[in-house]
Amino acid sequence: MTSSHSLDLKGLKCPLPVLRTRQALMRLEAGARLVVEASDPMSVLDVPHMCNEDGHRLIAQDRQGDIIRFTIEKGNRP
Repeated sequence: MTSSHSLDLKGLKCPLPVLRTRQALMRLEAGARLVVEASDPMSVLDVPHMCNEDGHRLIAQDRQGDIIRFTIEKGNRP
């Protein structure tokens, strides 16, 4: 069973959403999912880029008003 976690980063500005997301993913086991909610418009670019760079899988990305929600599956890299 895949564990799921959430992270509320609304109100934080670049680079904090990516830094906090990266820190949260470091604490999880490979295959765990993290749902991140952010309001910084730059996170639309930054979070997918971080996933690609760090070996995580961006499962979903959607927007509701000013809130962007990312669902990330942690990769196998340490």
